[in-house]
Amino acid sequence: MVQKLDYLKETPSQTAGPYVHIGLAPGDAGFDIYRHELGRDIAGPDASGTKITVRGVVRDGTGAPVKDVLIETWQADANGVYPSQGSVDPGFCGWGRVIPDFDTGEWAFDTIKPGPVTDQTGTVMAPHINLWLVARGINVGLNTRLYFPDEMAANASDPVLNLIEQPVRRQTLIAEQVEGGYRFDIQLQGPSETVFFDV
Repeated sequence: MVQKLDYLKETPSQTAGPYVHIGLAPGDAGFDIYRHELGRDIAGPDASGTKITVRGVVRDGTGAPVKDVLIETWQADANGVYPSQGSVDPGFCGWGRVIPDFDTGEWAFDTIKPGPVTDQTGTVMAPHINLWLVARGINVGLNTRLYFPDEMAANASDPVLNLIEQPVRRQTLIAEQVEGGYRFDIQLQGPSETVFFDV
C-alpha cells in the first residue's frame, strides 16, 4: 500500500549561491587549483578571423553592477561553424567562462568575431555570441545573445532577432562598437531590460 504524502512541502528553490566563483572560476576567486582554468581560451591563438575583446557590466534593476555573476559564452568560429558541427581551427573551443572584476563589476573576454551561422533548416543567422548568466538571486540561468552593430544587414534578416516585435527591445541585444572590440552591458530588470530567451 502506498501512503500519500500530502504533508510534504515543495523544496525551496536555490540560486547559484555566494560561492559560484569558488566552484566554477576558482582562479578568479584566489584559489590556484587547476593547471589550466576552464573557459579561458575561447578561440585559441591559432584561430583565424578578427580578434576582438567584448566587455561590459551586468546591472540589476537599480542600475548597480552585479559583481557575483558568472557568464558563460559559446559561439561559432569565423566561418560560422560551431565545434560540435564540424571542423574548426586548431585550439578553437567556442566556449568560455568569465566573471566580473570584484571591485568594478566590469567583465571582459577575448575571442574572434563569429561568422554567420546556418541552422538545421538552412536559415542563416547573423553573427552572434550566446551568453548564459547565473548568480545569487537568479533561480534559473538567463540566456541571451550579443549581436554586432556592424552587421546591420544580417541583423535585419536574423530569425531570432525578428522574433522580438519591438525595435527598442531588439536593440538591447546589439553591442556597441568601441575601440578594440565591443561593449555589451546587460540589464537584468527595468525599462531597458535585456531580452532573455526561454531555452
